[in-house]
Amino acid sequence: MIYPVVTLDDAIIVRYKGYGKKFEIFADPDLAFALRTHEIEDVDPDKLLAVEEIFEDAQEGKKVSKEALIEVFGTDNIYDVAKKIIDKGELGLTAKQRKDMKEKKRRQIISLIAKDAINPQTNTPHPPARIERAMEEARVNIDPFKNTEELLKEVIKAIRPIIPIKFEKLRIAVKIPPEYAGKSYGAIANFADIKREEWGADGSWIALVEVSASLQSEFYGLVNKLTKGEGETKIIKDSSGKI
Repeated sequence: MIYPVVTLDDAIIVRYKGYGKKFEIFADPDLAFALRTHEIEDVDPDKLLAVEEIFEDAQEGKKVSKEALIEVFGTDNIYDVAKKIIDKGELGLTAKQRKDMKEKKRRQIISLIAKDAINPQTNTPHPPARIERAMEEARVNIDPFKNTEELLKEVIKAIRPIIPIKFEKLRIAVKIPPEYAGKSYGAIANFADIKREEWGADGSWIALVEVSASLQSEFYGLVNKLTKGEGETKIIKDSSGKI
C-alpha cells in the first residue's frame, strides 16, 4: 500500500507516559496502527510523522529535551523514539478510525476461519456468513490492537458452543541460531504449541511446534523478525514428528 505524507490535520496524537514524564507525537493513524499490530515493521519517517518532533504537550507545541529522550528511550533519534511510543503508548483514534480498524480485523478473522476451519460433522468448510452470524450471536468483541493469533483464539473459543469447528494444524520444525535462541524462546512459546525441543551443542534451539494453518505466514514472519532472517523452518508431514 502507498501512504501519502501525513498532514497535521489528518494526524492523531499518540501518547506515552513513563518514568514520570509524558511523550507525544503527531502520527499518521493508519501507519501507527500498522506498526502497533506489526502488519509492517518499518516506514518512511516523513510519512509517519506530521511533525518531526517529540512533545511533552503536542497541543501546546512543548518539546521534550534530548536529555529526557536519551534517559527514557536510550536514544534521541526522533524516528526510533516515535516507533517506541507507538508500540507502548496510547493511540488517540477517532471513533470512526477505531470502528474502521475493528471492522478490518473482524473481516480478517472471518476470512482466516473460513479458509482453514471445517465442520467436523460434515468435513466441509464453514461459509463466512455462518461464521459471522456465530460471532454476532456470541457477541464477540474485536480489540483492533490485539494480534491476529490472540484474537483468533478468543473468537474460536466464543463460537465453538454455537457451531462445531475444527482447525487444520501444521507441525513446523524450527531452528534458531544460538545468538537469537534466548530471546526467541518466549515469543515462539507464546505463539505456538511446542511439541518437542532440544538444544544443539552450539547453543542453537531446535523445536517442533504446532500452529494453526491460517497463521503459517505470520509464524514465519515472527521467526524472521526474531532472527533477522537467519532462522530455519520446515513443515513436518511425517506423523512421527522427528526433528
